[in-house]
Amino acid sequence: MAMDSDTPTPAKSTTLGSVAYFDGTSSRRRMVTLRLADRLEIDEDEQTLAAWAYADIRRADSPAGMLRLSCLTAPALARLELRDKELANELVSRCTNIDDHMIGRRGVAAIVGWSLAAAVSIVAVVLFGLPLAADRLTPLVPEAFERRLGDVADSQVKTMFDAKVCDNAAGQKAFTKLMTALRESAGLDTSVQSGVLSSSVPNAFALPGGKVYLFNGLLTKAENADEIAGVLAHELGHLKHRDSMRAMIHNGGTSFLIGLLFGDITGSSALIFGSRTLVTSSHSREAENDADSFAIDVMHRLGRPAKPTGELLLRVTGKEGKGLSIISTHPLSEDRLARMSRQDPPASGPPLLTSEEWRSLKSICDGKS
Repeated sequence: MAMDSDTPTPAKSTTLGSVAYFDGTSSRRRMVTLRLADRLEIDEDEQTLAAWAYADIRRADSPAGMLRLSCLTAPALARLELRDKELANELVSRCTNIDDHMIGRRGVAAIVGWSLAAAVSIVAVVLFGLPLAADRLTPLVPEAFERRLGDVADSQVKTMFDAKVCDNAAGQKAFTKLMTALRESAGLDTSVQSGVLSSSVPNAFALPGGKVYLFNGLLTKAENADEIAGVLAHELGHLKHRDSMRAMIHNGGTSFLIGLLFGDITGSSALIFGSRTLVTSSHSREAENDADSFAIDVMHRLGRPAKPTGELLLRVTGKEGKGLSIISTHPLSEDRLARMSRQDPPASGPPLLTSEEWRSLKSICDGKS
């Protein structure tokens, strides 16, 4: 009887020579025979060990001269290894989806494109989003929490610079007198804490929670009390405006996002980075200008000139090229001196420290504990 033309013809079965097979459940290497029928049958001693649908077979990484195959429905470690080129070509011709999981040029371009977009987004957030967020969040931070952050930053700073608080009695008495006059003129209460640290770094800084530190390295470069007073008044301005808290939010967030970009997904360095930048000129240009204005007002209320502070800053930094003005975080020292010199009235108040007290302050780190 003639067969109906619509009746499907049974798939032709082809048997291929021995290949290596790993079943994915043990490390045993089996030499098997492949049977190509309506699916790939893997036989050993006339017993079928596995059957793989051609649509599920994928090419795996392999050395030159070998075709290594896996199957989506087989155990993850199951593999076939073919070294015979003719056998490999015959099998590949039946596996229409064998390279579907491979990344083509378009896929690579898409990955590169999305990676660049992510990097640009992070940079945009760092440059524009974080400063705005820091401005909005800073007033919402409770003072008690800010003090705890200040305590953490305090210990980190002392560790980083291997610095101790100088406690020469006469020097400490002079420093307390100077800070009290500045604090009262600035309108700040007695919660402000301050000290001189035994570090050769010529700097001063404010921490969240009301702490102001002066490094002995800056004190040794000062020639009179007015120079140091203006610097301390500048730092009190940062406290008044909560710039230190704002800088920690901004710089800590920046560190976290950059860590994400380069692989530090835990953000573990964010707080350390934020604390470190507090003492490495991390405030914005606007914040520095506002702190300078605050210091000038404080010094004038005390009847003392602000110009000596500008002279100290220029002495420490030296003359800077005007080209740096656009990218520098701090205003140029020459510009600051010019600003502090303009309309700076003659001293009308008594010296903030006597000559003897100034000498005592200069030697505050002699005999530190």
